[in-house]
Amino acid sequence: MIRVDMDRLRETPLKTDPYDYLTVENFVPVDTLEAIAEDFPDLELPGSFPVEELTYGQRFESLLARLAQDDFRDAIAEKFDIDLTDRPMTCTVRGAAQRKDGQIHTDSTTKLITVLVYLNPPWQAEGGRLRVLRSGTDLNDFAEEIEPSSGNLLIFRRAENSWHGHEPFEGIRRSIQINWVTSQAVADKEKARHRVSARLKRMNPFSGRKNSTSSR
Repeated sequence: MIRVDMDRLRETPLKTDPYDYLTVENFVPVDTLEAIAEDFPDLELPGSFPVEELTYGQRFESLLARLAQDDFRDAIAEKFDIDLTDRPMTCTVRGAAQRKDGQIHTDSTTKLITVLVYLNPPWQAEGGRLRVLRSGTDLNDFAEEIEPSSGNLLIFRRAENSWHGHEPFEGIRRSIQINWVTSQAVADKEKARHRVSARLKRMNPFSGRKNSTSSR
C-alpha cells in the first residue's frame, strides 16, 4: 500500500486564521509520485470525476485505499474536533484545469471537511496555486498559498468564510478531493451529479469547459 506521512499530519498544528485549516507538504512522499502518476486516470478534460466512473492502475488505487482508512479520518477528526465516524465520505479526481477554473468560493453547506491531495511535479506556473483567502472578493488577500504538487495536502473545515481560489491556469493539474458530508443522501446526490456530469463531458468535451469553474 502507498504510504503517507501520518506522523507529520498528526504533528501539524491547526491554523485558525482566517478559518480552520492545515497544510502538510509531501504528505504523499515525492519518491512515490512518479509511480502514482503512471497509474493516474487518463483525464484530459477539466472538472471533477467520481472515482467510481474512472479506470486507473494499481498504485493509484493503493493511494485511494490508504486515504480511505480509519486512521486518516480519525486524525482529521481529532485535529478539527469533529466526529466523522458516521459521516459519509465522497471522493473525486481532477486531472486538468481550464482558465475559467479557480473562482473564489466556500464549498457547499453540506460539506463538513474538504481534503485536497496534489499529485503534480514541482509547480512552475504562476497560476493554479490554491489560496486560503480572507474574503470572497479579493484573490490577492490570502493567508497562505499552496503549491498544487509534490504530494502536498490541504484540509479545511467548510464555513461561511472558508473562501479559496486560485489564479488562472490551463493544463494538467492532478488532485484528489475527499469530502465528509452531512448525510448519505447528500453523498448519493453528489455522486449522481458528478456521474452525470462526467458522462456528459466525455460525450461533449465542450460541456466541461463551460461548467467547471471551481477547481481546487
